[in-house]
Amino acid sequence: MRIEAYSQVQQIYNNSKVNKAQQTKKTGDIRDTVSFSSIGKDIQVAKQAVKATPDVREDVVAKFKAAIKNGTYDVSGEDFADKLLAKYDEANGLA
Repeated sequence: MRIEAYSQVQQIYNNSKVNKAQQTKKTGDIRDTVSFSSIGKDIQVAKQAVKATPDVREDVVAKFKAAIKNGTYDVSGEDFADKLLAKYDEANGLA
């Protein structure tokens, strides 16, 4: 083991002096500012529009409700099967 190397390292740490922190000068009443880009503003407007939109579009649902109530709503078995199989393929990554 080299004792000289340890002594040299120890000398470096012993000789370092701790400086006191200097007090900063006040430069007046400076305030931080924030600015948003136009894209950020557009995104915020879009979020508010989506939030204000209802989850159910009553104008579209109303005609289906009326057709079901009147007994005139007819679904083709083939169309239903085709859509069901398409959804199955999409869910399983086959499409």
